[in-house]
Amino acid sequence: MMKRCLLCILLVLMMVPATWAARAPVKTLAQDPYASALLIEADSGKVLFEANADAKLYPASVLKLMDLYVLLDRIERGALKLDEMVQVTVEAAKTGGSQVYLDPKEQFSVEDLLYALMVQSANDAAVALATHVAGSKEGFVALMNQKAQELGMKNSKFHSVHGLPPSEGQEADVTTARDLAILCRALAKRPEALKYTSTQSRGFREDKFMMHNHNKLLGQVVGCDGFKTGYYQAAGFSIAATAQRGGVRMIAVVMGSKDRKVRDAKAIELINKGFTLIPPKPEAAGTAMPPKPAAIQPQPAAGGMTFATTPAADPSAASAAGETPPDQPAGDDGGWGKFFIGLGIGFLLFLALFGAAVVVMKRRTGSVRSRHRIRD
Repeated sequence: MMKRCLLCILLVLMMVPATWAARAPVKTLAQDPYASALLIEADSGKVLFEANADAKLYPASVLKLMDLYVLLDRIERGALKLDEMVQVTVEAAKTGGSQVYLDPKEQFSVEDLLYALMVQSANDAAVALATHVAGSKEGFVALMNQKAQELGMKNSKFHSVHGLPPSEGQEADVTTARDLAILCRALAKRPEALKYTSTQSRGFREDKFMMHNHNKLLGQVVGCDGFKTGYYQAAGFSIAATAQRGGVRMIAVVMGSKDRKVRDAKAIELINKGFTLIPPKPEAAGTAMPPKPAAIQPQPAAGGMTFATTPAADPSAASAAGETPPDQPAGDDGGWGKFFIGLGIGFLLFLALFGAAVVVMKRRTGSVRSRHRIRD
C-alpha cells in the first residue's frame, strides 16, 4: 500500500513540470504610473510625447480593437453584413471574464455583438463573432495578425480573440503603445468604428441586460469618443483613448499601469496637453463645441512629463478645450451691455427733448394769455 502511494506521488511530481511547461509564463509588467505611454496627433501621426513606446506589453482587452478593425474591414468589403445573424456556439458561451452571458440556444445580429464587444468588452461576443467569420478562434487570430502586419504593427503578435490571460498551452498576446496608436489611427478614419467605441451604455437582449462602457473618459473628457480599456493582473490597466476638438484629434495610449485611476488621469493629462500643443484648425475654429462635461481631477504625476514642443499659450486652445464658446471671446457679454448703454442714452435724450418741448409750450401759453388780457 505504501509503495502504491509513493508511486502515485512520484507520478504527480513528474507531471507537474510538464503542466508548467505547457503554460506560457506571464510575467507581471505593470508599473507605477505606467509601463509605457504615447501621445500622437491622429491626422499627421506626429508624436507629441512618448515613454517606452516600443516596450512589448500585454494589451488585455484593448486587443479587441483589432477584432473591430478586422470585422469592419469585412463589412466594408461586403463579406459580412450588420444584420447577419450569428449563432452562439458552446465554446463562446463557456468563455469567462467580462461577458453578456451568451447561450448556445441564442442568435444575435453582427451589430448587436459588435456593441457587446466594444461597450461591455464581452469575451463571449468576441468568440462568437470570430467563429462566425473565420470558422474558429485560431482562424480569426490569423486574420488579426495579417491585418497587424499590413498596418505596420511590427512588434505585435496576437494569440487570442479576447485578450484574456493565456490558458494552458497558449502564449500571451503582445503589442506596444506605438503599434496600438497605429491601429487607433486606422480606426479613427472609420466613423462607423467611433459609433461603437463612443457608446457609453446600451441595452442587450431586448434591453434585459444593460451594458456599460469601461472607458470612463467618455462623457467626461471634452470630445472623447473612444477607444478601449483593458486589464488583467499581470498586464495592469491599459487604455487607448482619443478625443477630437476643433478639427484636431489626439490619440493617447497608456499601458501597464498598476492603478485604474492613475491610468485614466495620465491619459487625460496627455490628451489635454496635446490640445495645447496643436491648436484647432482655422476652418474648424468657428464650429460649435460640445458642452463642457464635469471635469476629472487628474492625480499628481509621478515625475513630470516632457513633451515634444512647448509653444506659447494660444488663445484658441482655451476655446478648443471647451472653456469658452469658440464664437464668443472670454469676458464678452454678447453685446447686451452696449444695448443697454445705448438705450440709456436714448432715454436721456428723450427726457431732454420732452423738457424743452414743455418749456416752449409754457411760453406759448403765457403769450396767448397776455394777448387775451390786452383785448379785454
